[in-house]
Amino acid sequence: MSLEALIRNIQPIDQAARAAGRARQDSLTKPPQSLGRLEELSIQLAGITGQALPKLTHKVILTMAGDHGVAVEGVSAYPQEVTEQMVLNFLRGGAAINVLARHVGARVVVVDMGVAARFEPQAGLVDKKVAPGTQNMARGPAMSREQATRALLAGAEVVEAEIEKGLDILGVGEMGIANTTPSTAIAAVLTGFPVERLAGRGTGVDDAGLERKIGAVERALQVNHPDPIEALDILAKVGGFEIGGMAGAMLAAAANQRPVMVDGFISTAAAMIAVGLAPQARHYLIASHCSQERGHRLMLEWLGLRPLFDLDLRLGEGTGAALGISLAEAACKILGEMATFDEAGVSGKA
Repeated sequence: MSLEALIRNIQPIDQAARAAGRARQDSLTKPPQSLGRLEELSIQLAGITGQALPKLTHKVILTMAGDHGVAVEGVSAYPQEVTEQMVLNFLRGGAAINVLARHVGARVVVVDMGVAARFEPQAGLVDKKVAPGTQNMARGPAMSREQATRALLAGAEVVEAEIEKGLDILGVGEMGIANTTPSTAIAAVLTGFPVERLAGRGTGVDDAGLERKIGAVERALQVNHPDPIEALDILAKVGGFEIGGMAGAMLAAAANQRPVMVDGFISTAAAMIAVGLAPQARHYLIASHCSQERGHRLMLEWLGLRPLFDLDLRLGEGTGAALGISLAEAACKILGEMATFDEAGVSGKA
């Protein structure tokens, strides 16, 4: 499937199912809106899935990994080989995302989008490597347009394959040393805010590291001149392979009427690329949380998304998305399993 065809397949959410969900919420044994965001979330999920009583049985979290040439600019507190090491940790089930996925009953799918290492074929690892890491965006384009398109379509292919196995809600996370740097660049291009207002400490860089990061992003924007009205150009010039993969995954989920639980700062940058390519995809996105990263709230505001919670998270991997999925499942169960006033024989509001 071409990128253009994928985008064309994204339809408006089902307003009839949304209205049916709202009508049932208003008839449940509680004061109207007393369950707040859980009510809103269940109604959104009804519209996305086209089911008045949505059920989230099959929960999938994609953790997409890639390395970044800009790491040589000293923008991360950790060396690049940590990306490879953490992928192996994911596959062994020892990372935070594995623990939280088990907690919420989700399966984790680890995708090599562009790690600067070679992995032996193994269970649980999907090989979609575009290249062994991007180029240094502070010196030139991070990737070619053809590579950017390949990354988007590879992410979509992973989702299509997982739908065949069973996928009712998608959580999207990542791993990639230095990937808050391209994410900051994407946010700067699309929001128009200055880099220093968006750049955070990522893996925990010190003041000098933060200044190097801001400088690297500013140089990348000056060197590459990404076009703010062309998301593919932004991805190619200042993005990452895992960012493109996540964006493509979001587009494919939307095209298949599946809700997407967005994770943190990097996942949100991917959501911005997805919405830049297909504005109608925004209605399929749910923001799980607002992270510690300085610019994350501004990015969510650009998307028009309100996060479900704020726990000062900044790990990535899909950890916030896993917790968000648990709230989405709770919202669906409230809608489907709670009794109405008529069913319970309870008097309604006078």
